[in-house]
Amino acid sequence: MVLDGFLPDGPVVYAVVIIVATGFVWFGSGWLEESAEQLSAYYGLPAVVQGSIVVAVGSSFPELAAVVIAGFAGTFNMGIGAIVGSAIFNILVIPALSGLVSDGDLDTNRTIVYKEAQFYMIAVSALVITLALAVIYVPVSDGSELAGRLTRPLAVLPLLLYGLYLFIQWQDVSDHDAEGVTDGIDVGRQWGKLVVGLVVILIAVEQLVGSITALSQAVGIPEFLAGVMILAAATSLPDMLVSVRSARTGRGITSIGNVLGSNTFDLLVAIPIGVLIVGTVPVDFGAAVPMLGVLTLATVLLFSFLRTDLSITALESYVLLLAYGLFVVWMVAESAGVTQLVKGT
Repeated sequence: MVLDGFLPDGPVVYAVVIIVATGFVWFGSGWLEESAEQLSAYYGLPAVVQGSIVVAVGSSFPELAAVVIAGFAGTFNMGIGAIVGSAIFNILVIPALSGLVSDGDLDTNRTIVYKEAQFYMIAVSALVITLALAVIYVPVSDGSELAGRLTRPLAVLPLLLYGLYLFIQWQDVSDHDAEGVTDGIDVGRQWGKLVVGLVVILIAVEQLVGSITALSQAVGIPEFLAGVMILAAATSLPDMLVSVRSARTGRGITSIGNVLGSNTFDLLVAIPIGVLIVGTVPVDFGAAVPMLGVLTLATVLLFSFLRTDLSITALESYVLLLAYGLFVVWMVAESAGVTQLVKGT
């Protein structure tokens, strides 16, 4: 039921609630990101902490909330679908839009192309290995042969890798020595905005998950694909707004860095935190891995463009959008039963 039965059930009502809830996710995320940046400046946090922790958590909190709420609702596959679908959206759509709104080509550098790219690909591999371990060592006896259960010990593995990521980033800026900027920052108000932003996002994502689950059941869309197509796009709004805004002001490196940092956070932190909070949750390896394969291909395409002259041109931006369009067509075909490449959905 939508809003605890306050509204009548029906596909049209579900769609309206999804649109409204997405707007509240955007609103709450804006407050969350703005307050997080202000608090980072106030406390004099180094850039790596701002980018890898504060901004990443701020723009990725909707995905984290979606995983946790979906886990409690018994639809954890939808949460994983949202994470993977959001990552694909971030890799293909956000750099493309950033490239189109920037003044000229969207510039990057070797650090983004090499260090961030390599660790991001390791993050994808680590998630695949974690899901494989769940199928091998904690299989679901009464489910698909490719189904398993993610346990808390398994969820710790990606978190340890993210800890390594933070350690590497910290070492790169170990000589950071900056004082906090206190002028013009009302720290009490910023903490209040941060808390309000978190609450708004939690309530909005709870309604998103419930409405998307009901809509997928009403029209016959598998919950994993509903997460990939609908929930992923809704929760990716904060990442898109942050990156496009950065690109428009000539900060291409920040734009791409936010995409990669958020995706790394989603894969290595959002899913494991959801498991640690909810407990043991079932996952379908056959549904998740094909999407992770698409994510890998999308990442190869993006970084091929990034490495060429260390920039993204307008033509390359349109190619990225075309690639995402083809992905959406494939997902629609999967939902309609035209293709059956994604097993277990």
